[in-house]
Amino acid sequence: MIRRRTLLAAAGGGLLGSALATGTARADATVTVNPGATYGTWEGWGTSLAWWAKVFGTRDDFADIFFTTGNTTYGGTSLPGLGLTIARYNLGACSWNSVDGASMAVSPNIPAFKQIEGYWQDWRNEDPASAAWKWTADAAQRAMLVKATRRGAVSELFANSPMWWMCLNHNPSGAADGGDNLQSWNHRQHASHLAAVALYAERHWGVSFATVEPFNEPSSSWWTATGTQEGCHIGAGVQASVLPHLRDELDRRGLTATRIAASDETSYDLARTTWNSFSATTKGYVDRVNVHGYQGSGGRRDLLYTDVVTTAGKALWNSETGDGDATGLTMASNLLYDFRWLHPTAWVYWQVMDPSAGWATIAYDPSTLQPGAVQTKYYVLAQFTRHIRPGMTILDTGVSHAAAALDRTARRLVIVAANTSSSAQTLTFDLSRFSTVTGGPGGLVPRWNTVTTGGGDLYTAHSDIRLNGTSVSVPFAAKSVQTLQVDGVGV
Repeated sequence: MIRRRTLLAAAGGGLLGSALATGTARADATVTVNPGATYGTWEGWGTSLAWWAKVFGTRDDFADIFFTTGNTTYGGTSLPGLGLTIARYNLGACSWNSVDGASMAVSPNIPAFKQIEGYWQDWRNEDPASAAWKWTADAAQRAMLVKATRRGAVSELFANSPMWWMCLNHNPSGAADGGDNLQSWNHRQHASHLAAVALYAERHWGVSFATVEPFNEPSSSWWTATGTQEGCHIGAGVQASVLPHLRDELDRRGLTATRIAASDETSYDLARTTWNSFSATTKGYVDRVNVHGYQGSGGRRDLLYTDVVTTAGKALWNSETGDGDATGLTMASNLLYDFRWLHPTAWVYWQVMDPSAGWATIAYDPSTLQPGAVQTKYYVLAQFTRHIRPGMTILDTGVSHAAAALDRTARRLVIVAANTSSSAQTLTFDLSRFSTVTGGPGGLVPRWNTVTTGGGDLYTAHSDIRLNGTSVSVPFAAKSVQTLQVDGVGV
């Protein structure tokens, strides 16, 4: 899975990918922030719980590190919290019981920490109060879900695969040939499992899922019986069958306010293909389109935005992404590309903790279950998550290396920008289109800086930049990310 996604991102191509690969020098430039062009209200930053929460879900320190903006002692240092506000809960597909002589078929390549236990374990009884349902399953991931909720996070319920017994070959990693693996007679049952968990979570865990997503990269063909995680190919036609069942199952349980998200395709282009294959009726069941960012710097983000937001009037999230660059520079670059062209209203990193140091913000050893080093990527992510907050309005910058967000009530403008080149540069931010720009005392513009090449700043605060009229000029080290806070801004 990780190798596949790394290759997909590398194959995404595009001008940004070339610039990152070659370290192309970038000249000093001026960026104009335009309050007249807006792209929605920011809903938040998040992570999927899944595997890392199965390992560390009972730990309060990680709940504080990821879901608050407070400082938490970790590894002998004070770590600034990321302040994530979205937790995606992975409904499992595994169980180790037998029903009428049938039991789960297990891929020889899936590690134990990627096997998530599901709740509906016996198809003979759909009543969640019966012994067919095991509500003590998946205790650690549930614990982190509850901790995140208590720290203010909203949540989404999603499934990598239907329960094993709903799969044609009883293997929740996929079909032998990577084809459709959800049994035709279990389309409604898959929806029922999701809806029943959503209701149980509300009544017993204190968690109200804002959205339910029944698919995960469903059109992709790499979900096979020898895969390394849970997964299931579910073609667009089957998706169109499941979606009305999910709406019905939620509604009959009184969860009429719970929205449906789909389809979590792996790339921008594939998401567009799936979306445009749906009929108007099928599209009507989808409240928000989720897309994964594994196309890297490639793909037509702009066309997906047009089809989903401009034409259909739906919300749009980048609900999962990740990459193998521990410095965080690739993440920052692709994220800024999203702000420029995709215009999501939320952005979710796949696994904030991972055995791969490149993919993790904090690495861990899956064999010893011991957490490890904080990666530079953590501090790069903090440059975004701690400053662009829910409720802010996303503004246009006209470039793919800077994002801007405005807190209208606080009259605060936040700008996050990256210099991906191998040479230092100065970026000047033109704020002349705002009605007023005063900055802090004496025109002060606080900034935070992370140099991704090592030996430099790691989300380090500086108070050494001031406005020059309605502009501010900031020096950027090579391969660095900075956040600016401009107060006293009016539109």
